[in-house]
Amino acid sequence: MPRNIAQKLIADHLLEGDMEPGEEIGIRIDQTLTQDATGTLVMLELEAMGLDRVKTERSVQYVDHNLLQEDNKNPDDHLFLKSACERFGLWFCPPGTGVSHPVHQERFGIPGKTLLGSDSHTPAGGAIGMLAIGAGGMEVAMAMAGYPFYLPMPKIWGVKLTGELPPGVSAKDIILAMLRRHTVKGGVGSVIEYHGDGLDRLSAMDRHVIANMGTELGATSTVFPSDQEVRRFLRSQGRENDWAALEADGGCEYDLEDEIDLSALEPLMALPSSPDNVVPVSDKLGETIYQAYIGSSANPGFRDFAIAAEMVKGKTIPSHVSFDINPTSRQILQQLIKTGHWSHLLEAGARFHQTGCNGCIGMGQAPATGKLSLRTVPRNFPGRSGTKDDQVCLVSPETAAASALAGEIADPRSILKTPIEINEPEEPLGLVLIQPPLPEEEAHRIELEKGPNISTIPKFDALPDTLEVPVLLVAEDNISTDEILPAGADVLPLRSNIPAISKHAFKAVHPGYAEEAEVLRDAGGHVIIGGENYGQGSSREHAALAPRYLGLRVVIAKSFARIHAQNLVNFGVVPLRFQEDKPEIKAGTKLKLTNLREQIQSHSELEVELPDQGIQFRVTHTLSPRQVEVLLKGGLANWVRDRQPTAA
Repeated sequence: MPRNIAQKLIADHLLEGDMEPGEEIGIRIDQTLTQDATGTLVMLELEAMGLDRVKTERSVQYVDHNLLQEDNKNPDDHLFLKSACERFGLWFCPPGTGVSHPVHQERFGIPGKTLLGSDSHTPAGGAIGMLAIGAGGMEVAMAMAGYPFYLPMPKIWGVKLTGELPPGVSAKDIILAMLRRHTVKGGVGSVIEYHGDGLDRLSAMDRHVIANMGTELGATSTVFPSDQEVRRFLRSQGRENDWAALEADGGCEYDLEDEIDLSALEPLMALPSSPDNVVPVSDKLGETIYQAYIGSSANPGFRDFAIAAEMVKGKTIPSHVSFDINPTSRQILQQLIKTGHWSHLLEAGARFHQTGCNGCIGMGQAPATGKLSLRTVPRNFPGRSGTKDDQVCLVSPETAAASALAGEIADPRSILKTPIEINEPEEPLGLVLIQPPLPEEEAHRIELEKGPNISTIPKFDALPDTLEVPVLLVAEDNISTDEILPAGADVLPLRSNIPAISKHAFKAVHPGYAEEAEVLRDAGGHVIIGGENYGQGSSREHAALAPRYLGLRVVIAKSFARIHAQNLVNFGVVPLRFQEDKPEIKAGTKLKLTNLREQIQSHSELEVELPDQGIQFRVTHTLSPRQVEVLLKGGLANWVRDRQPTAA
């Protein structure tokens, strides 16, 4: 039977299960990606497993999130990560190397391989024909130890691209068009595969933009073919030998289908505060802006900066606009300097920042209160920028540059009436910082270097058979992991210290949550009630781990984002779904689950009681037998410890 690209990639790596949509499968992982905001826990998990050396073909640790060094916490973590890479056999990309996703595509990605990353935007690797998936750090640690990665077999969603983008319209507008059509829930349970002759005029980094933000659709991953453009890209990185063709078979079918005529697209923007709140730029012309920001993993390519440089060349940004440039890799920074584009940006009035995630995750460059900030970043959840009342809009580099020049929202087609030709550099630069793994005999002599802020991972008890605990929080639809456990300069440095970071849990939506949860913890814990798409956004497992540390035992929601649901399981929190209409449940209501262990093993439906109200209702779960086993043990760490002799 003819197969599409995603089916080929899955079949080539299938270790367990059947490729039937919704059925749990286990796949072999070739490469892993960790970044510093999640990597410290991953390395502590490897230490706890007693791992001698990673089992993957290639594992890479990046330092791209926690770059501000206002005290000892971040630099201590950097040294810890370096020592862990030396001890366990990883590549290490220290501060200054760049954002993990574009650097991985430049230096390490290989068509036909699988990539598992402890960052939700890992699917960017699909730009060059990889099956790249974001996951919680615990699962990435398991893959590094040689275990399969488990997931529900996704549906494959074919999106045919036809035509050619008009001047002033670029790859960011393609993915914004997808979000406008399908919302942040539209891709849940799917791998999105792009095909069609419209790909002929999209570079490998254009495809990166689309694959990266497939995450905002809720997709498991996004894949593109490995064609002659991917070959050209790898040649420009000095890695043509890593290229292999990967295309869909003629006559293959998709579970879902869509089509976009690129020639019919116009500049789009996502208004505050969701990536799917998309409107045409032409609807908002003339609104004054405070900031225009270019960079991040969502628009990381040389072209994304060069087109902005060409647009502002010989002109001056108005004084009321902060024009922020975040180069995404050391190589791109050097190329922009070498080609003169850096000077054009500088002379126009740009502010430059170090290569890294920076303002995208609230680590600097926060906008002023209530002022419009036009950014090329992938998401604009409330407060993610670091400003509580932020007004962040997601735009293309062209729209950001045109608006920066005008001092107000502007249509880039007013400047780009004809295409500007950007010649992509054809030689690799910026390799000096990347450190390869130590030889095994040297690695054994390395001791992990732990600063005072690094604590051990808490141990949790097994799932009890009866829970009678209060509802502490009732959340709205689409609550993000940014709202569950925020990023930002005051919180990110605490990623290695679970007791400290837990004090920030839910503070954006319920400031007293941590204190109230601590009071309830010794009495059995608490429950959270959620809406649709609970836990969307970042893969940060701290959004599950911190509430679990504070006593969270169950979340009942209408639906869950894939990564967060698995993270809850990994730390022993039961994710349950309302079977029918959500009943009226208020914070403070006591909730009771009896015979829970047997119920969850034997049935997909469970009965929940509200004893104070004399009400019962049914909930359901879609957990696999393996996930149930993990929950009964109290989380993945306990499950691994119990299996360790067999695994060894």
